Amino acid sequence: MTLTALRASKAAALTGMWVCSGSPLVAEICAGSGLDWLLIDGEHSPNSLPTLVAQLQAVAASPIATVVRPPIGDEVIIKQYLDLGVTGLLVPMVDTAEQAAAVAAAVAYPPVGTRGIGSALARSSRWGRDADYLHTARAGITLLVQIESSVAVDNVGDIAATEGIDGIFVGPADLAGSMDLLGQQSHPDVVAAVEHSIRVGRAAGKLVGVNAFDPTLARRYAAAGADLISVGADVTLLARGSSALRTVLEPES
Repeated sequence: MTLTALRASKAAALTGMWVCSGSPLVAEICAGSGLDWLLIDGEHSPNSLPTLVAQLQAVAASPIATVVRPPIGDEVIIKQYLDLGVTGLLVPMVDTAEQAAAVAAAVAYPPVGTRGIGSALARSSRWGRDADYLHTARAGITLLVQIESSVAVDNVGDIAATEGIDGIFVGPADLAGSMDLLGQQSHPDVVAAVEHSIRVGRAAGKLVGVNAFDPTLARRYAAAGADLISVGADVTLLARGSSALRTVLEPES
Protein backbone atom coordinates (compact mmCIF):
# COMPACT_ATOMS: atom_id res chain seq x y z
CA MET A 1 0.00 0.00 0.00
CA THR A 2 1.33 3.47 -0.87
CA LEU A 3 1.63 6.20 1.74
CA THR A 4 -1.12 8.16 0.02
CA ALA A 5 -3.57 5.27 0.25
CA LEU A 6 -2.51 4.41 3.80
CA ARG A 7 -2.99 7.97 5.01
CA ALA A 8 -6.46 8.06 3.47
CA SER A 9 -7.38 4.97 5.46
CA LYS A 10 -6.31 6.30 8.88
CA ALA A 11 -7.40 9.29 10.92
CA ALA A 12 -4.25 9.61 13.01
CA ALA A 13 -0.78 10.60 11.88
CA LEU A 14 1.30 7.74 10.48
CA THR A 15 4.26 6.73 12.62
CA GLY A 16 7.45 5.67 10.89
CA MET A 17 11.18 5.17 11.28
CA TRP A 18 14.42 5.43 9.34
CA VAL A 19 16.32 2.30 8.24
CA CYS A 20 19.93 3.38 7.74
CA SER A 21 21.97 0.25 8.39
CA GLY A 22 21.89 -1.06 4.83
CA SER A 23 20.95 -4.45 6.24
CA PRO A 24 18.05 -6.50 4.81
CA LEU A 25 17.82 -8.40 8.09
CA VAL A 26 17.47 -5.21 10.13
CA ALA A 27 14.96 -3.83 7.62
CA GLU A 28 12.92 -7.02 7.96
CA ILE A 29 12.95 -6.73 11.76
CA CYS A 30 11.83 -3.10 11.60
CA ALA A 31 9.11 -3.93 9.06
CA GLY A 32 7.54 -6.31 11.58
CA SER A 33 7.33 -3.60 14.24
CA GLY A 34 3.73 -2.64 13.63
CA LEU A 35 4.73 0.85 12.53
CA ASP A 36 2.94 2.41 9.57
CA TRP A 37 5.94 3.13 7.34
CA LEU A 38 9.69 2.75 6.90
CA LEU A 39 12.17 5.08 5.22
CA ILE A 40 15.11 3.25 3.64
CA ASP A 41 17.81 5.87 3.33
CA GLY A 42 20.17 6.25 0.41
CA GLU A 43 21.41 9.75 1.25
CA HIS A 44 23.31 9.31 4.52
CA SER A 45 23.54 5.51 4.61
CA PRO A 46 25.74 2.80 3.00
CA ASN A 47 23.22 1.76 0.37
CA SER A 48 23.62 0.82 -3.27
CA LEU A 49 21.08 -0.44 -5.81
CA PRO A 50 21.67 -4.11 -4.84
CA THR A 51 21.30 -3.42 -1.11
CA LEU A 52 18.11 -1.44 -1.74
CA VAL A 53 16.62 -4.34 -3.72
CA ALA A 54 17.48 -6.76 -0.94
CA GLN A 55 15.77 -4.54 1.65
CA LEU A 56 12.69 -4.05 -0.50
CA GLN A 57 12.43 -7.82 -0.85
CA ALA A 58 12.97 -8.31 2.88
CA VAL A 59 10.13 -5.98 3.90
CA ALA A 60 7.68 -6.98 1.17
CA ALA A 61 6.00 -9.62 3.34
CA SER A 62 5.07 -7.10 6.05
CA PRO A 63 2.01 -4.83 5.90
CA ILE A 64 4.02 -1.60 6.00
CA ALA A 65 4.45 1.25 3.53
CA THR A 66 8.00 1.80 2.32
CA VAL A 67 9.65 5.03 1.25
CA VAL A 68 13.18 5.28 -0.17
CA ARG A 69 15.34 8.39 -0.15
CA PRO A 70 17.90 8.83 -2.94
CA PRO A 71 21.06 10.86 -2.31
CA ILE A 72 19.95 13.59 -4.72
CA GLY A 73 17.01 14.43 -6.96
CA ASP A 74 18.84 13.30 -10.08
CA GLU A 75 16.74 12.07 -12.99
CA VAL A 76 18.90 9.01 -13.62
CA ILE A 77 18.98 7.95 -9.96
CA ILE A 78 15.23 8.42 -9.66
CA LYS A 79 14.72 6.26 -12.75
CA GLN A 80 16.88 3.52 -11.25
CA TYR A 81 15.07 3.62 -7.91
CA LEU A 82 11.65 3.45 -9.54
CA ASP A 83 12.72 0.56 -11.76
CA LEU A 84 13.74 -1.30 -8.59
CA GLY A 85 10.10 -1.13 -7.52
CA VAL A 86 10.20 1.85 -5.18
CA THR A 87 6.65 3.15 -4.70
CA GLY A 88 7.43 5.86 -2.14
CA LEU A 89 10.15 8.37 -2.98
CA LEU A 90 11.52 11.08 -0.70
CA VAL A 91 13.77 13.52 -2.56
CA PRO A 92 16.07 15.63 -0.35
CA MET A 93 17.05 19.28 -0.52
CA VAL A 94 14.31 20.74 -2.71
CA ASP A 95 14.41 24.53 -2.33
CA THR A 96 12.27 25.83 -5.18
CA ALA A 97 9.18 25.03 -7.23
CA GLU A 98 11.42 24.65 -10.28
CA GLN A 99 13.39 21.90 -8.55
CA ALA A 100 10.15 20.26 -7.44
CA ALA A 101 8.81 20.33 -11.00
CA ALA A 102 11.97 18.66 -12.33
CA VAL A 103 11.64 15.89 -9.74
CA ALA A 104 7.96 15.42 -10.56
CA ALA A 105 8.81 15.12 -14.25
CA ALA A 106 11.44 12.46 -13.50
CA VAL A 107 8.81 10.30 -11.77
CA ALA A 108 6.29 10.26 -14.64
CA TYR A 109 6.53 8.64 -18.05
CA PRO A 110 6.10 10.72 -21.25
CA PRO A 111 4.20 12.64 -22.34
CA VAL A 112 3.62 13.95 -18.79
CA GLY A 113 7.19 13.45 -17.61
CA THR A 114 10.67 12.34 -18.59
CA ARG A 115 11.13 8.96 -16.90
CA GLY A 116 13.09 6.61 -19.10
CA ILE A 117 11.15 3.63 -20.42
CA GLY A 118 12.80 0.38 -19.42
CA SER A 119 10.06 -1.25 -17.41
CA ALA A 120 10.13 -4.50 -19.37
CA LEU A 121 13.59 -5.09 -17.86
CA ALA A 122 12.72 -3.99 -14.34
CA ARG A 123 11.43 -5.32 -11.03
CA SER A 124 8.84 -2.52 -10.93
CA SER A 125 6.74 -4.17 -13.67
CA ARG A 126 7.68 -7.68 -12.59
CA TRP A 127 9.96 -7.80 -15.63
CA GLY A 128 7.20 -7.00 -18.07
CA ARG A 129 4.59 -9.31 -16.56
CA ASP A 130 2.48 -6.29 -15.61
CA ALA A 131 1.25 -5.35 -19.07
CA ASP A 132 -0.39 -2.11 -17.86
CA TYR A 133 2.55 -0.82 -15.85
CA LEU A 134 3.48 2.03 -18.19
CA HIS A 135 -0.03 3.46 -17.87
CA THR A 136 -0.61 2.80 -14.18
CA ALA A 137 2.84 3.32 -12.65
CA ARG A 138 2.50 6.97 -11.65
CA ALA A 139 -0.73 6.39 -9.73
CA GLY A 140 1.08 3.85 -7.58
CA ILE A 141 3.92 6.17 -6.56
CA THR A 142 3.92 8.68 -3.70
CA LEU A 143 6.41 11.50 -4.33
CA LEU A 144 7.54 13.57 -1.36
CA VAL A 145 10.12 16.37 -1.46
CA GLN A 146 12.09 17.57 1.54
CA ILE A 147 11.90 21.08 2.94
CA GLU A 148 15.32 21.44 4.55
CA SER A 149 16.36 25.09 4.36
CA SER A 150 15.08 28.55 5.14
CA VAL A 151 14.87 29.15 1.38
CA ALA A 152 12.62 26.11 1.03
CA VAL A 153 10.43 27.34 3.90
CA ASP A 154 10.08 30.69 2.10
CA ASN A 155 9.04 28.81 -1.04
CA VAL A 156 7.01 26.05 0.62
CA GLY A 157 3.69 27.25 -0.78
CA ASP A 158 4.92 27.12 -4.37
CA ILE A 159 6.68 23.80 -3.79
CA ALA A 160 3.58 22.19 -2.29
CA ALA A 161 1.43 23.50 -5.14
CA THR A 162 3.70 22.01 -7.82
CA GLU A 163 1.91 19.61 -10.14
CA GLY A 164 3.01 16.03 -9.52
CA ILE A 165 4.20 16.56 -5.95
CA ASP A 166 2.20 14.39 -3.54
CA GLY A 167 3.62 15.82 -0.36
CA ILE A 168 6.37 17.64 1.49
CA PHE A 169 8.57 16.37 4.30
CA VAL A 170 10.33 18.77 6.65
CA GLY A 171 13.88 17.98 7.78
CA PRO A 172 14.48 20.00 10.97
CA ALA A 173 18.19 19.13 11.26
CA ASP A 174 19.27 20.74 7.99
CA LEU A 175 16.66 23.44 8.46
CA ALA A 176 18.20 24.38 11.81
CA GLY A 177 21.64 24.49 10.21
CA SER A 178 20.43 26.81 7.45
CA MET A 179 19.02 29.12 10.15
CA ASP A 180 22.41 29.30 11.92
CA LEU A 181 20.99 27.10 14.68
CA LEU A 182 23.04 23.98 14.03
CA GLY A 183 21.96 21.09 16.24
CA GLN A 184 19.05 23.05 17.74
CA GLN A 185 16.04 21.30 16.23
CA SER A 186 13.85 22.26 19.20
CA HIS A 187 14.69 25.97 18.97
CA PRO A 188 11.46 28.03 18.85
CA ASP A 189 12.38 29.52 15.47
CA VAL A 190 12.96 26.07 13.95
CA VAL A 191 9.72 24.70 15.44
CA ALA A 192 7.85 27.74 14.10
CA ALA A 193 9.25 27.13 10.60
CA VAL A 194 8.25 23.46 10.77
CA GLU A 195 4.72 24.29 11.91
CA HIS A 196 4.40 26.95 9.22
CA SER A 197 5.36 24.35 6.60
CA ILE A 198 2.84 21.90 8.02
CA ARG A 199 0.05 24.48 7.76
CA VAL A 200 0.96 25.46 4.21
CA GLY A 201 1.28 21.88 3.03
CA ARG A 202 -2.04 20.89 4.53
CA ALA A 203 -3.73 23.96 3.03
CA ALA A 204 -2.45 22.85 -0.38
CA GLY A 205 -4.10 19.46 0.17
CA LYS A 206 -0.79 17.59 0.21
CA LEU A 207 0.71 15.05 2.57
CA VAL A 208 3.01 16.61 5.15
CA GLY A 209 5.73 14.75 7.02
CA VAL A 210 8.44 15.65 9.52
CA ASN A 211 11.39 14.05 11.23
CA ALA A 212 10.97 14.21 15.03
CA PHE A 213 12.97 11.77 17.15
CA ASP A 214 12.11 13.84 20.24
CA PRO A 215 8.77 12.42 21.48
CA THR A 216 7.60 15.83 22.72
CA LEU A 217 8.15 17.38 19.30
CA ALA A 218 6.63 14.35 17.56
CA ARG A 219 3.40 14.77 19.53
CA ARG A 220 3.43 18.52 18.92
CA TYR A 221 3.78 18.12 15.17
CA ALA A 222 1.05 15.47 15.12
CA ALA A 223 -1.23 17.95 16.88
CA ALA A 224 -0.24 20.60 14.33
CA GLY A 225 -1.54 18.37 11.54
CA ALA A 226 1.46 16.43 10.24
CA ASP A 227 0.44 13.29 8.35
CA LEU A 228 3.72 11.37 8.61
CA ILE A 229 6.14 11.49 11.52
CA SER A 230 9.45 9.66 11.72
CA VAL A 231 10.24 8.96 15.37
CA GLY A 232 13.48 6.95 15.29
CA ALA A 233 16.11 5.07 13.32
CA ASP A 234 17.56 1.58 13.42
CA VAL A 235 21.14 2.74 13.91
CA THR A 236 20.32 5.16 16.73
CA LEU A 237 18.28 2.51 18.53
CA LEU A 238 21.20 0.09 18.31
CA ALA A 239 23.74 2.71 19.36
CA ARG A 240 21.75 3.86 22.39
CA GLY A 241 20.67 0.35 23.36
CA SER A 242 24.15 -1.13 23.13
CA SER A 243 25.64 1.77 25.11
CA ALA A 244 23.06 1.19 27.83
CA LEU A 245 24.34 -2.37 28.27
CA ARG A 246 27.53 -1.06 29.82
CA THR A 247 25.66 -0.34 33.04
CA VAL A 248 23.98 -3.74 33.44
CA LEU A 249 26.57 -5.11 35.87
CA GLU A 250 27.17 -1.88 37.74
CA PRO A 251 26.14 -1.99 41.41
CA GLU A 252 22.74 -0.46 42.14
CA SER A 253 22.98 2.78 44.09
